[in-house]
Amino acid sequence: MTAPVIHRVTSLDLPVEPWSWPFAAARRADIDAHFAARQREKPKLWNGRVLLGRNPVFAGDRFTASYFETDFASFLAWRDWGFPDKDVFNGFGMGALLSSDGAFALGEMGQHTSNAGRIYFPSGTPDLDDISGSAVDIAGSVARELEEETGLTAAEYRSEAHWHCVSTGPAVAMIRILRVDLPGEVLRARIEANLALQPSPELAAIHLVRGTGDLNAAMPRFVTAFIEAQLSS
Repeated sequence: MTAPVIHRVTSLDLPVEPWSWPFAAARRADIDAHFAARQREKPKLWNGRVLLGRNPVFAGDRFTASYFETDFASFLAWRDWGFPDKDVFNGFGMGALLSSDGAFALGEMGQHTSNAGRIYFPSGTPDLDDISGSAVDIAGSVARELEEETGLTAAEYRSEAHWHCVSTGPAVAMIRILRVDLPGEVLRARIEANLALQPSPELAAIHLVRGTGDLNAAMPRFVTAFIEAQLSS
């Protein structure tokens, strides 16, 4: 990955277009074997359809890219093998929950997930449910993932107008700050109570970040870069 670069934009233009991924076709047998091995380790992994991006362009206050459909197994192999196709990126939305007393709330992924132990904002690689019309609806994806992972609905937070797009090469995290009118500890307890009701929650724990001392190696670099920029502004 390259050093994170943060672009602040207000408009996302992300059309979904038909395209056959050469990497997925050329490495099909290896990809299937890799996924089978990963699924033996984590039986709840599911080879659904996901959306990845190509041709990212930042111009003024707009981010433009084209998205294509592929299978999760191909995405997982591409990720696990160190992103061998540099012309493709994983572009996803993240909801940066910010409490009334200035704490960011992040979730720790459960052991049954493909990102076990990683700590970041509610998010997910876009899938077919995130298509609106003929484009990827990142705002809708964030709202959906947030409710699925934390139980919070759109009525419980205020979304800022702009996006902080953190680009690292193989990933573009489109992060929007979501302000919640609850103190950090109350927000954490609210989410944890929801997790306790789920038979197989995606999140194993909730972490609060109030300063750089709360950052750790389990947090992806695009997340820590965003938080560092917010804390220094």
